Amino acid sequence: MSTENLPLHGRHIALPESRELDLFADMLTKRGARVLRCPLVSIHDAPDPAPVLSWMRGLIAQPFDQLILLTGEGLRRMVSLAEREGGTLHGEFVAALGAIPKLTRGPKPGAALRKIGLKADRVAVAPTTEGVIETLKNENLAGQRIGVQLYGTDPNLRLVDFLTAAGAQVHSVSPYVYADDVEDARVDQLIDALLAAEVDAVAFTSATQVRRLFQIARRREQGEAQLLMALGKLKVAAVGPVVADELTAYGVRVDLMPQSSFFMKPLVRELVRELGDPAVALDELD
Repeated sequence: MSTENLPLHGRHIALPESRELDLFADMLTKRGARVLRCPLVSIHDAPDPAPVLSWMRGLIAQPFDQLILLTGEGLRRMVSLAEREGGTLHGEFVAALGAIPKLTRGPKPGAALRKIGLKADRVAVAPTTEGVIETLKNENLAGQRIGVQLYGTDPNLRLVDFLTAAGAQVHSVSPYVYADDVEDARVDQLIDALLAAEVDAVAFTSATQVRRLFQIARRREQGEAQLLMALGKLKVAAVGPVVADELTAYGVRVDLMPQSSFFMKPLVRELVRELGDPAVALDELD
């Protein structure tokens, strides 16, 4: 099939993605789009594994009354750390997890649980911190020992303060950190492309990307105002409500977002619907 017969032929889409960038870009190029790739952040294990190991061993020795998993990435990092430690830690950790009621913020932690033969007991009513709080707000949490797997190094004081005020004992862990993935010059190139209106759309898949982009924009002569103006002239896509809320907080209009399943495939479908050639039939992703 020639590119002229593909739904995104002639469209140029910026992807400030890091993890799974190749997969995301491939889904768009297969539909005829040109892709401007700019990895903004990468994810690394916690620099000091000792607190993570201590938390995991504490969970084994005295299982929590319930566990809140905010990201799939965090669980995967802990499972990998247990494997590297060797001995019986991996098996003991997975067995202990299986016996604890588990609440996940969204579908990704559930997917990570399934990979080790477990499943979430509950999924938050919305894939946000507020959704987790809404799920728990009518429960008696007094005296409960609650484990919380955080995302990045964000202490998530909103959630921790809610649990503490409800009388729970909170035991949190940060299994990974975010780090800059590229030199500032690469981010500057992306901003230059946005200012020059060289792309039709930009698709964000994490709130960290948004913060990093504006962090670099503030260092430039044009500043944040010029970036906001540029974003207002193209289509801005968000993979889900957490990213959409971050964009909105910076004053960016969000034009499209999947309605229920907050993954890359549904995001590509929304981009095709918004930007695709109406003369070309919309396809379904595999």
